[in-house]
Amino acid sequence: MRLYTRNHKHYCGIDLHARSMYVCVLSQAGDVLLHRNLQCEPALFLAAIGPYREDLVVGVECIFTWYWVADLCAKESIAFVLGHALYMRAIHGAKAKNDRVDSRKIAALLKGGLMPQAYVYPAEMRATRDLMRRRLHFVRQRGQLLAHIQMTHHQYNLPSPGKRISYRSNRDGIGDGFDDASTRESITADLAMVDQYEPVIGEMELEVLRQARGHDHNSFQLLRSIPGTGRVLALTILYEIHDIARFERVQNFASYSRLVKCQHSSGGKVVGSGSGKIGNAYLKWAFSEAAVLFLAKCPQGKPLLARIECKHGKAKALSILAHRIGRAVYFMLARQRAFDLERFLRS
Repeated sequence: MRLYTRNHKHYCGIDLHARSMYVCVLSQAGDVLLHRNLQCEPALFLAAIGPYREDLVVGVECIFTWYWVADLCAKESIAFVLGHALYMRAIHGAKAKNDRVDSRKIAALLKGGLMPQAYVYPAEMRATRDLMRRRLHFVRQRGQLLAHIQMTHHQYNLPSPGKRISYRSNRDGIGDGFDDASTRESITADLAMVDQYEPVIGEMELEVLRQARGHDHNSFQLLRSIPGTGRVLALTILYEIHDIARFERVQNFASYSRLVKCQHSSGGKVVGSGSGKIGNAYLKWAFSEAAVLFLAKCPQGKPLLARIECKHGKAKALSILAHRIGRAVYFMLARQRAFDLERFLRS
């Protein structure tokens, strides 16, 4: 957890919502200079904080509406801090809670050097990252439709389609074996939705590829050097990391990617682990997929997995392999070197 510890003359805490924002400005002595509910309008916000612009820092909790505030502060050369929502919930949780109280607490966290920071993703790459995430959402929806077709065959004890129905050419005659007209209609609806998703997903991939050439094409090619890592997986890792230099150590990167469990201890005793939701869920998915595809495309990976299974058990082996790939990615991007299979297997 990184805390914001810089000193300023004025501290502004905002409890932000979709259409309104409660603004609280504290002085360095802790006096309340402004405490007001405003509409989410840049002009209204700038007018309210106008008398306190000298050495001002603005803090906002990380919710889905923070983009415009961060961009406005960057444009106006105002220091901006994005608070980590899960850490902040643990710090300023209280019995009484409302917008007025929350804005005061956010400003107090800034002033006291206790504001847990989240990463402010740069505006020039943010939209492409969000497009990549939206594509993944559509891919999962498409996968659910294909899985429903498979489950319907099992439900009626019919033979599964012999070929992979994820390919359009293998879908001829799907659903003809069902006697009930309603079941056939259900399968037809699933296939129609799949046909709608596929061109949209393809266009999204092409757009992300076009954007990647102008952002960090060299890192994209380095990620492609990992056996089994294709374009989509490399783009996902690239845009979720953005800049590997923001992680001081490989341990910080592994924790951010949810590749390790954080231990909880008290009085010299281990009491389990927690905070599993803190970190990047997309990187966790990407490295899990990379481990599976690495084994499929690289025959040398199977003996490595067998050795891990002998030492740690089958249940943990794939997660450990994903962790190793994540560590390799960190050093690849930090040193700007391609994937070294021999060194990876030796380590």
